Amino acid sequence: MWLGPAAVLAAAALLVTGCSSTHKGSGSSTAAGAATTAPAPSASNQTEQDYQQVINQVLPSVVQITAGDSLGSGIVFDDKGDIVTNAHVVGTAQTFTVTLANSTKPLDATLVGSYPQSDLAVIKLSNPPGGLKPAAFADSSKVAIGQITLAMGSPLGLSSSVTQGIVSAVGRTVSEPQTSGSPGATIGNMVQTSAAINPGNSGGALVNLSSQVIGINTLTAVDPELGNSAAPGIGFAIPAATVTSIANQLITSGTVTNSGRAALGVTVRPYFDANFQPAGAVIVSVSAGGPAAAAGLQAGDVITKINDTAITSPSALTTALAGFSPGDKVTVGYQRDGKNQSADVTLGTL
Repeated sequence: MWLGPAAVLAAAALLVTGCSSTHKGSGSSTAAGAATTAPAPSASNQTEQDYQQVINQVLPSVVQITAGDSLGSGIVFDDKGDIVTNAHVVGTAQTFTVTLANSTKPLDATLVGSYPQSDLAVIKLSNPPGGLKPAAFADSSKVAIGQITLAMGSPLGLSSSVTQGIVSAVGRTVSEPQTSGSPGATIGNMVQTSAAINPGNSGGALVNLSSQVIGINTLTAVDPELGNSAAPGIGFAIPAATVTSIANQLITSGTVTNSGRAALGVTVRPYFDANFQPAGAVIVSVSAGGPAAAAGLQAGDVITKINDTAITSPSALTTALAGFSPGDKVTVGYQRDGKNQSADVTLGTL
């Protein structure tokens, strides 16, 4: 499910349920009507205390972003007023209002830069207040399946909301739908989580119990058998390493020159076989001095495989490459003049 900016809610009647702890009683009985004494806190409350500590430390770094009639979430990146979020949250807007977790007064912000190819953007507060609390970002390589996670943001316009789950998987490659502000990015190395993520959570923080941001909440899966409604417990976050790399480049120069994403150095278009079925990605042009050129690929070649993965369309090629990093070596299967050939290619940077 695409977690585009949620419509601003004028009012909402919601059923809210929280977690409760189980306590051991004293085992003695009391007379009817007599006052009872609350049991002493047990060691099982430690997890609850850990959650509360993380929330107290990180939630002040998570903001609500309003762009026109839509809203999303963001994370305070530094004490200068830079805020990182999803590109699809900012869309085509240039100005925004931002509400901090510890304030009800909206603050003005402007666009620093957007990189829709990785669905990331940075906006900056026009008059940053004192006391901004930048978030701490985790080492993405240390994120492991089973880690407890908390998702923080403004789902459905409910600011400073928190849900909990675990890291369900790492290294996922996910393709987003095309919308205003997003070309339908295919993003690799995403973190999958069971923490509930809903519209408005986009751009918010996925956090570990060390009070570190491990990713930016971006989208949730859908179940086609249920009319493409949200698939519970399957959400995805852009990893912290990608977030910090792209954000730093946007803040420094307003552009991204090193995406950290692998590329062949070609432009392609769809290719269809004699039965008009998708059958590959035909190369339209090859970047001079790029990876494909160095491997001998030419315009007119039809890419049909990356290693053992069949390529039937340009989008399939993008998805396959998203699982690799610059410098990785792959075998490209292709057709030239109707003959199947292959070439070993050292991938470059998108």
